[in-house]
Amino acid sequence: MNKAIIGRKVGMTQVFTPEGRVIPVTVVEAGPCPVVQIKTKERDGYEALKLGFDETREKDLNKPDAGQFKKAGVTPCKVLKEFRVDNVKDYSVGNVITADVFTAGDKVDVHGVSKGHGFTGVIKRWNQHRLKMSHGVSAVHREPGSMGACSDPSRVFKNKRLAGHYGVDNCTVQNLEVVRVDLARNCLLIKGSVPGPNGSVVTVNDTVKRR
Repeated sequence: MNKAIIGRKVGMTQVFTPEGRVIPVTVVEAGPCPVVQIKTKERDGYEALKLGFDETREKDLNKPDAGQFKKAGVTPCKVLKEFRVDNVKDYSVGNVITADVFTAGDKVDVHGVSKGHGFTGVIKRWNQHRLKMSHGVSAVHREPGSMGACSDPSRVFKNKRLAGHYGVDNCTVQNLEVVRVDLARNCLLIKGSVPGPNGSVVTVNDTVKRR
């Protein structure tokens, strides 16, 4: 991977091609991301960059995190993430990575945390059907269904789909296309939807699977 950046999901909109075709896009505020640390194969066993995002005050960080930024000589950030790169010699501590690392037409993977839905039933969580609303059906319209025989095996089978916490999962949407790079606003316009609510932190990097 050569290109990666941390950003914030702003929301969805649409853009038009010169031919008049409409493209739904997600706006991601990408960077600026200062390089806080460079990991090398000789010292750490692998090559990677540690990037920061979203400037904050030093007193809002704990001492270990604040120490990293102080050592690097960069402004403290709320978010720290690490990215593997092919060649760390192209970077140095203090470099700032902005949206211009990507160009229109690039294929990217976007990683984020999906929207939370709280504790939900099986219909919303697993798309199961309810029972009929006609006569003969008791008040069990939205229940999860049979739990198994009482005498044998006397337990609920593994992977039985039940109600529970839904959402707030790590998700990656692969092979999306960068439609436009807005350097004035430091934004990426990415075709399609990306995980997470508006305002959540996402990471954008080169795709690992090309169609």
